[in-house]
Amino acid sequence: MTQAPLLSIVAPCHNEEEGLREFCRRAAAAAQSVAGDAFEIILVDDGSSDGTWEIISELAAKLPQVLGVRLLRNHGHQLASTAGLSASRGERVLLIDADLQDPPELLLMMMPIMERGADVVYGQRTRREGETWFKLATASLFYRTLSRLASVTIPRDTGDFRLMRRRVVDILLAMPERDRFIRGMVSWIGGRQVALPYERDARFAGTTKYPLRKMINFALDAITSFSTTPLRIATWLGMVSAGVAMALLVYTFVRWLQGETVTGWSSIMAAVSAFSAIQLICIGIIGEYLGRLVQESKKRPMFMIETILRGGEQAELPTAFSEMGAADKRVALDAAFTSGEPRSKKNSRTG
Repeated sequence: MTQAPLLSIVAPCHNEEEGLREFCRRAAAAAQSVAGDAFEIILVDDGSSDGTWEIISELAAKLPQVLGVRLLRNHGHQLASTAGLSASRGERVLLIDADLQDPPELLLMMMPIMERGADVVYGQRTRREGETWFKLATASLFYRTLSRLASVTIPRDTGDFRLMRRRVVDILLAMPERDRFIRGMVSWIGGRQVALPYERDARFAGTTKYPLRKMINFALDAITSFSTTPLRIATWLGMVSAGVAMALLVYTFVRWLQGETVTGWSSIMAAVSAFSAIQLICIGIIGEYLGRLVQESKKRPMFMIETILRGGEQAELPTAFSEMGAADKRVALDAAFTSGEPRSKKNSRTG
């Protein structure tokens, strides 16, 4: 087994061809400042449709520390991040996006904090450059809603940008859920977690990969993964609706005893519509949780790797790589890249 590097930098990439070379240059410079040559940069191509993989291949050929991971299809940011963490071997692991909104140079401030005993050092945004008022407002609403609903304390105004000890990463990878919310999962693990305030930069190039639809899905994943409060709200809505319905029934009966009839088609329809809406909301909330249980019960692989590349060598990994334990994954990676002749013309399809 080859010696594990001191530091791993994991960066999920989706259509990042415009800024990927600059990201790698800055990340490598920051890593070399704190770890010398004992580092690796893991670039995960999450089903890009541009030239992202070609650039990753080029960077891997030039820099021995670059490991390219190409997923079989687009799995989404959280699973792409999980795939990169699964391929990491470092004693310290930095998870960061490749769009350069989170400066890699902050690693020089994170490492000393970790050396003083922190298990996780996470970036906490004090300012967000280049983002619209709508994005800022919805992000603020999301974090404040989540902090009230979640069963664990999840710091506000944080992303997945964080430096973690190996033991935290191994615990994170041992969690079996498919609908992943990494920043919440890391908070759930506990240990000593320290915030590093910073100003988030605008994107170096390209456009955001999180449109409104993905933002809503991400928020639903976060809330349903770390809170059962919506189910309790649905229960209370049902009880309140039943109480109002009972009061209306008593009112109607009393008026009937007094010889008066209740008139007004509009009021009846309004009541029916209101109760129907509440019922549909409650069913929808229950459906969100039930749907996630169904997905978890299928036990499909979290991600599927098409190619893993270091230098000019493509590695073959076991089919069940994504389901292995963290230690077994590192053994499989070491074995793959020390097994003999390069296989640069082969595509290995693994899971």
